[in-house]
Amino acid sequence: MTSTPASTRRRLVASAALATQAGLALWLAVGQPAVAVAEAQAQAQAQAQAQAAWPSKPVHLVVAFPPGGLADVMVRLLQNPLSEALGQPVVIENKGGANGNVAADAVIRGPQDHHSFAVSSTGIESANPFMYARMPFNPGRDLQHVALLANTQLFLVTRPNLPADDLKGFVAYARAHPGQLSYGSAGSGSTPHLAGELFKQYAQVFATHLPYRGAAPALQDVLAGQIDFAFVPGTAFGYVKAGKLKLLAVASAQRSPGWPSAPTFVEQGIGPVLADTLFGVYAPSGTAPEAVARLNREINKLLATPQIKARYAELGAQALPLSPAEFKALVAEETRVFSAVIKARRIAPD
Repeated sequence: MTSTPASTRRRLVASAALATQAGLALWLAVGQPAVAVAEAQAQAQAQAQAQAAWPSKPVHLVVAFPPGGLADVMVRLLQNPLSEALGQPVVIENKGGANGNVAADAVIRGPQDHHSFAVSSTGIESANPFMYARMPFNPGRDLQHVALLANTQLFLVTRPNLPADDLKGFVAYARAHPGQLSYGSAGSGSTPHLAGELFKQYAQVFATHLPYRGAAPALQDVLAGQIDFAFVPGTAFGYVKAGKLKLLAVASAQRSPGWPSAPTFVEQGIGPVLADTLFGVYAPSGTAPEAVARLNREINKLLATPQIKARYAELGAQALPLSPAEFKALVAEETRVFSAVIKARRIAPD
């Protein structure tokens, strides 16, 4: 019996392998719908591109509140240095509405290219599911945590001509005028709204809630005297210094380094009115782990710099560089608190 040369055997093995691959490809093409094959190929290609070199194009951050609000200001402080760190432009787009649902839904339903992220308060997962009968998405299923930007404090401010110069005087005035005062918030279910409801509950006062599409427009109406008070972030400090607003208290467990003269509600015997707001970056659940890890790393580096920490502190915000897992755990406790307030006060969407 004549043996087959080694070179010939290698050629036969290679030919058999190619034939097997061709047969498998033919089975896939014939045995599965063309649309399914195309979708699988597109997903594999997108995943490969993300893994190869992320980011490979501009990174889009969809902010859940209007320009001039705290979330918008904090993100824009990161925009240029983050772009330099990533080697790609960082594009910011504002999509306010439904306490963050509009922005998050736009990112979830947008191109799944691993380059689009939502910037929102954590209310999209700690408050909205308990307030909206029908959510446009499932936060636990459709979103993943990328990076926490900051924990921010809220401050009770009033129009300057309201006849009360401190918190006790304001409570006395509100009790003497039941139902005659109005307050604005960043939208139903937003942290400023929950702060207002906690204040009404513990101070035993009644005021009409007027929801806005963000804290910035609510603040503008307090400045204009259209509404009487609001719970706003430290972006209001400049107006207080100019005498255009009165700042009476901080809705937090401790006084603010940015405005230390403002007492907490507990110090004044009212509360606990605690309504710190967390702002973070979210990604669609299918975003590549490499993209999430890189963006988390670069954001955390910036949050740890003295410049960003100082600028955030001026806004009444504490920069918090955390891992995605730490971010998720922190929101779990917030969910426990906020869901109870929403149920007790029967808060509904706008």
